[in-house]
Amino acid sequence: MNEWLTFLLLFLSPVVSSVPIAVLYKSKSWTARLPVLSVLGIFVSVVMSLYIFFNFPHELPDARFALPWIPGTGIEIVLITDYLSSYMGVITAVIAFFIAVYGLDYMKGDYRPSWYWFFFTLFTASMLLVVYSDNLFLLFVGWEGLGAASWGLIGHWFRDDDEIAYVGVPDRKVGPLELCWPPSFGGWRAISTIRFGDVPMFFAIAAIWALSGNLNISEIAWGALFTKLGAAGTIILMTMFLLGLFTKSAQLPFSEWLMTAMTGPTTVSALLHSATMVAAGAFVFIKVSWYIQPWRLHGVPGVESVYLLVLFVGLISALYGALVATGMLERKVLLAASTMSSLGLMFGTAAASYWIHEEIAGMNFALLVAFWYMAVHAFAKASLFLVSGHLIHATHTRFSVGGLELAKKMKVTFIVTVIATTFLVGMPPLTAYWVKSAMDEVMEHLLVHNGMLLPLILLLATSLTYSAILARFTSLNFIKGEKPKHEHLEGCNLMKLGYVLMVSVLFILLYRIFVNEETEIFVHAGYVNTSILVGLAILLAYVGAIYKPRITSLSAIGTFFNDRMYLPFVNDYIVPRIGFFIARIVNDFGNRAIDGFCNTLVMPGLFGAISRGIRAIQAGYLARYIKIVLGLVMIIVILVSLSTGGVI
Repeated sequence: MNEWLTFLLLFLSPVVSSVPIAVLYKSKSWTARLPVLSVLGIFVSVVMSLYIFFNFPHELPDARFALPWIPGTGIEIVLITDYLSSYMGVITAVIAFFIAVYGLDYMKGDYRPSWYWFFFTLFTASMLLVVYSDNLFLLFVGWEGLGAASWGLIGHWFRDDDEIAYVGVPDRKVGPLELCWPPSFGGWRAISTIRFGDVPMFFAIAAIWALSGNLNISEIAWGALFTKLGAAGTIILMTMFLLGLFTKSAQLPFSEWLMTAMTGPTTVSALLHSATMVAAGAFVFIKVSWYIQPWRLHGVPGVESVYLLVLFVGLISALYGALVATGMLERKVLLAASTMSSLGLMFGTAAASYWIHEEIAGMNFALLVAFWYMAVHAFAKASLFLVSGHLIHATHTRFSVGGLELAKKMKVTFIVTVIATTFLVGMPPLTAYWVKSAMDEVMEHLLVHNGMLLPLILLLATSLTYSAILARFTSLNFIKGEKPKHEHLEGCNLMKLGYVLMVSVLFILLYRIFVNEETEIFVHAGYVNTSILVGLAILLAYVGAIYKPRITSLSAIGTFFNDRMYLPFVNDYIVPRIGFFIARIVNDFGNRAIDGFCNTLVMPGLFGAISRGIRAIQAGYLARYIKIVLGLVMIIVILVSLSTGGVI
């Protein structure tokens, strides 16, 4: 098959397949039947991603495919099928397909299916474009597609007419701040927060093109670019670029949008948290670092500062996300906070590549660990979100309720929850254990060779807390939670199929870890004594939280964590008031100054004086004309005299 035909089918099939349902949005009979076509379009992307994985080259330069795009600028459409893109493309397409199958049941009877399915497929196609793009400008096109689709999907239930779609407790306030947010607000907050990072990211991309003359990630001479910029220039450029990644991946202090994004349909939450949007920021950082090769740039000023920033923003965000999740009772918000935590670990581990020189099969060890953790997290977290959606549907509440009686009635759901949580937290000998063992080894390297103890402490604290919160999720929903007031357990076969298929991939990933050449080192790390001890500690934290999911004596701390340590004050109270204060100053002084200059004083006065002068010239008096002519003659004489040294 022609390479470009493959890419066209990969990117366009999802969106084109949703055009009919978008066009026929007024027909309820057609919009009830056409979602299958959207799912089929995503399935075509799955087939194409697998075809690329098994048949396209993964080594440069053969893995790069280019076409002319903007004449005279050197900007091309450049797609790449290297190790990262070929794996992530399959992950994105497969997860989107499983969620779409689940969505056939979950979104049945929704009041605007055309809107939902069009933006869902656009979401998928945009992420695939981000994954396979080597050109930063083309990547940014997909990046903006993610932002637009996220706004459409997070605020999908814009009517705000069902409390079950809200985030927070109705009528609850802390001081002047209301801790309850509707879907319409969730969509607005997501797009406004992300836009705060997208704008400087765009300028950073423009600066890279202007300074290097190249926008292809794999071809940019990163070392030469950073040397040319110097320390301050490198830090400014990369910080602007990173703002886009941090806001997209909800790292501190940009995390609040991710919590209120849970107002969207659960299918959106599952896709958002596993293979698109928030994963995009971490993935792009891994991808860019893959080609920057920071471990080779130790003599270049500014690079270490950039990677120190990412290391600690990531690890502190990871611990923050895990801690706030310990106090949360809303199913999806708890999982959202845990996603923020996981993304922080991905950023932190990838940033450690600056100090890790070890390469396996030509790939940096730290970046491999970060990417494989992303893969494991994607399928486990998508499974848990789909389980949450089924539980919300079954119990008609977004809060964690359910005991052993519910677990017996929903055996498949319970089993999937146990598999997804245990395979993700890092307990031996399950999938994430081997990746987390390698992650421990990365942070131990920073301690032994670079004297950095704090990254290891943050990782261990996050891992133990993370294990406890996922165990708490399991316990409060299936073992020791309150009895649900409502139960609706009939049907939902496609929903069950969706998360069963999703969680089964964790076994495939476990198998791949043991047979892949580049992941053999993960297995060796898992047999190290310290890794075994950490794994056992994680297991104990999980068992302890299963047995005791809520500690009454710590309820005040739990409430503090549930309120996200009052970080919403920054987003909803402090920042808006600063913005309105600046707006008032601009309105009261800036606008008046502009108005006075342009409309009432300076410019009108100037034009008035000129007008009066012209009218005076046009008055028709001979004496006035003689004076003007004599004046001009005198000016000419003086100028000629000066130019000839006084001799005429």
